[in-house]
Amino acid sequence: MNAYVSRVLEELKKKNAHEKEFLQAAEEMVVSLSKVFDQHPEYEKAGLLERFVEPERVIQFRVPWTDDAGNVRVNRAYRIQWSSSIGPYKGGMRFHPSVNLGILKFLAMEQTLKNSLTSLPMGGGKGGADFDPHGKSDGEVMRFCQSLITELFRHIGADLDVPAGDIGVGAREVGYMYGQYKRITNQYTGAYTGKGLSFGGSIGRKEATGYGLCYFVEAMLAKQGDSFQGKKVVVSGSGNVAIYAAEKAMELGAAVVAMSDSDGYITDENGIDLSLVKQIKEVQRGRISAYAEQKGAYHPGSVGIWNVPCDIALPCATQNELPIEGAKALAANGCKVVAEGANMPTTPDATTFLQQQGVLFAPGKAANAGGVSVSGLEMSQNSMRLSWTREEVDEKLKGIMVNIFNNVSKAAKQYAEDENDYVTGANIAGFQKVAEAMMAQGVV
Repeated sequence: MNAYVSRVLEELKKKNAHEKEFLQAAEEMVVSLSKVFDQHPEYEKAGLLERFVEPERVIQFRVPWTDDAGNVRVNRAYRIQWSSSIGPYKGGMRFHPSVNLGILKFLAMEQTLKNSLTSLPMGGGKGGADFDPHGKSDGEVMRFCQSLITELFRHIGADLDVPAGDIGVGAREVGYMYGQYKRITNQYTGAYTGKGLSFGGSIGRKEATGYGLCYFVEAMLAKQGDSFQGKKVVVSGSGNVAIYAAEKAMELGAAVVAMSDSDGYITDENGIDLSLVKQIKEVQRGRISAYAEQKGAYHPGSVGIWNVPCDIALPCATQNELPIEGAKALAANGCKVVAEGANMPTTPDATTFLQQQGVLFAPGKAANAGGVSVSGLEMSQNSMRLSWTREEVDEKLKGIMVNIFNNVSKAAKQYAEDENDYVTGANIAGFQKVAEAMMAQGVV
């Protein structure tokens, strides 16, 4: 490893010893950048890596709100504004009990490289709160969102920081947050993405991450002279990303044979009935186990999904959901492709094992960039006061994802020992644009 990279990584570990998710992401990223720093000694003189691995700004605040019983509740919220070198901060808000500073720092750093890969003018950021919207009434969710924005509004804006949805933050939550932002600022701007179609949202945003994931895999398979046609696909999760990844995989000729949620997974050898999954998860907001009351089979314990034989695995639930045991099961059953629909769902040892076994591996910062890509398109539409058709958005999304794959593949071929090492390719391709902008803008 480059001596400069090694030194910065060791300093980072000492400073952030308690932030395991952030350190996991940082180590995976900076190690793969070693050859870049070998070729650019000027980066060390400019302290570029030290600056990149520290967020430009961290905002932390309390969110007091009142539940339906009249009890005052308090949650902790954050906004991590990581890098504005190539555009305004851009990244989702996550509402989940697991949210903490380390997780959001890892997500914000990943988001910076992901946004860079899209070639759209967006910097990187991420935010969220340890609030769980599950089991809350619409009124409770609204009061929480309004309280959160009463503080956060002063730190965001169309040309400053543009949040969006993430785990636990869907159309309902974005609507409440944007409504309060508009109310306080007295401005109707593109300060949020993932908005409803009636107030500035983009057609195709809901489907974008899942569709984009499959467009990336399609390009990756095409390089190998292959396609989705006739493949068996396992999709972990049953949220927005998973549902629309499954939908696009089916459109491209594959059969989705398993899906999951945090409690367990379903299998259906005839192919998952996606309309039933949508009814259970999007309309009823229920558990995936309800699927087995009508079709297929239900298996407790979500990690077991990786034992289901498949050609393509798409982890689309959450970080570190695919451990080494799951990777070994996938490889043993003949899986040829693993592509991340979630952020860092594969543990480092599992990633290494899959690559060593010759499994094509697509990292999330490249493969799941479709969501933020269409968010960028939503920002453009808001700025121009117009709306594109579904076909226009989908065409632009596919073009962006194919371009991301081409850039990642080019960087892998140039820098990595294996031209199919898309982890190294994605880190380098994303970092290069940010590095050039940082160098041009001086020590800031």
